[in-house]
Amino acid sequence: MKKLKPVIALILVFSSVVSVQPSANAGSQPRKVLSGWIPYYSMKTALPAAIANADLIREVMPFWYQLKFNGAKNEAVVTNLYAPANPSVPISVPLTAMRNAGLTIIPTITDGTSELVLAKLLANPTSRTQVVNAITNLVTTNNYDGIDLDFEGFAFVDKNTTWNSTKPNWIAFIKELSSALKAKNKLLSVTTPYVYNPAEAQKGYFVYAWADIAAYVDRLRIMTYDYSISRAGPLGPLAWTEKTIKYAISVMPASKVYVGIPGYGRDWVTKVEGICPVEVAKVVKVGAKAATFLLR
Repeated sequence: MKKLKPVIALILVFSSVVSVQPSANAGSQPRKVLSGWIPYYSMKTALPAAIANADLIREVMPFWYQLKFNGAKNEAVVTNLYAPANPSVPISVPLTAMRNAGLTIIPTITDGTSELVLAKLLANPTSRTQVVNAITNLVTTNNYDGIDLDFEGFAFVDKNTTWNSTKPNWIAFIKELSSALKAKNKLLSVTTPYVYNPAEAQKGYFVYAWADIAAYVDRLRIMTYDYSISRAGPLGPLAWTEKTIKYAISVMPASKVYVGIPGYGRDWVTKVEGICPVEVAKVVKVGAKAATFLLR
């Protein structure tokens, strides 16, 4: 998930509702479940909207936490993003509102470390366990229903040449975290970019090893959006989305699979005709970074 200014949440996600091929567990019927992120930087609009639509939304992922590396302590620490952005509203206030609305609360934690830092932490059994403990403590201390891992650094910061070495450590981490959370009766959700069947030429972001972690996660949230960023094009073309869903439900029950639906659009400047007004002439450039707008 990338930082935008949402109406209710950046992106709404729902479980796959059409089995496009036999799932790994045919007896597990897909459910229509709507959920979404509630970012720390737009609480005034996102939280009321989520609560107002509690009859439609079963669970929310407060986008409030980030995993950082503390060099002085030589360990990973969980950073609270909510508190500094909302100094006058204690975190207990939105949590109470969500619970009173009957929402399942599975906060998202992102990777805020530098290139390869998290990969190295997971490669060492001792530091891997420390990361597991830090996340588990976050969940239990706040009595959350689980945790959502949005660790995109492997995909977009670390080079893909590292994926083969990172993959087994990621799997070991998920297994260990899953065990720790299940012992506390908590849920484990994982948000990742698309993955394709590794037997095919195009594998997608295979470092996230869906088949290997399938038995250990309760939610897989697929980032089926931002297909086009730097160049004009679709945000989530159907063929692309369907291909990754097909693979996902071939390795895990369809009821675990959530599909990302972009609640936004992009404007690309592909051509300028005539003369732009002086006040916008410097910002309206062909090929400039696409502007983002919300779908209301």
